[in-house]
Amino acid sequence: MLAPHPDDFEVVAVTMRRLAAKDAKLFLEVLTSGASGVEDGFAGTWDEKADAREGEQRESGKVFGLDDGVIRFHRLVEDEEGHMLEDDYNEGLVGAILDRVRPDVVVLPHGSDTNADHRRTFRMFDRWAQEQKNPPEALLVRDPKTTGMRLDLVTLFGAEEAEWKAELLRCHASQQERGLRTRGHGLDERVLQVNREIAAELGGVAKFAEGFEVKSYA
Repeated sequence: MLAPHPDDFEVVAVTMRRLAAKDAKLFLEVLTSGASGVEDGFAGTWDEKADAREGEQRESGKVFGLDDGVIRFHRLVEDEEGHMLEDDYNEGLVGAILDRVRPDVVVLPHGSDTNADHRRTFRMFDRWAQEQKNPPEALLVRDPKTTGMRLDLVTLFGAEEAEWKAELLRCHASQQERGLRTRGHGLDERVLQVNREIAAELGGVAKFAEGFEVKSYA
């Protein structure tokens, strides 16, 4: 998974657990620290905010059962607003990640998204994939900031797995607390509400669903 921020993995945690259960080897590549999303009251300096978010991702990984050795933090160069730069240097780093792993499938945000890091991650991956002789298939994630996408693939789940997923999301305490303060609900509820909406679009065949657009480069 190419995750622009810590906590992007958890948005589709049920799908990732299903893949792991089928003996897929997972790699979580976290491209930025996400420090810009941490309030000053939670942590002070930029480095403290970055360390906090990466620590939250490691804690969630433990709950998930993900080997810490397959979680890598890259801290791509950022602009003055704390978003990754979409430049040759960062694009080279993303390409090097993909060249090292040589994935069969890449899970990443959809390009139609209000978050700049999500859009830039997709574009850098897309350019890399188009240059490959045997490119991987991409599973583009529907998340709370996605503005439009096809729904090609879904993972259905119920209340028990939803609570497990919520536990993972609550590991990201900086985001959970910010959501409770600014929106009146935490990261856990924000993500699960998207999953409820996807399930409703499917006619209520399940209580929750994670959704993807499948992009093939073959």
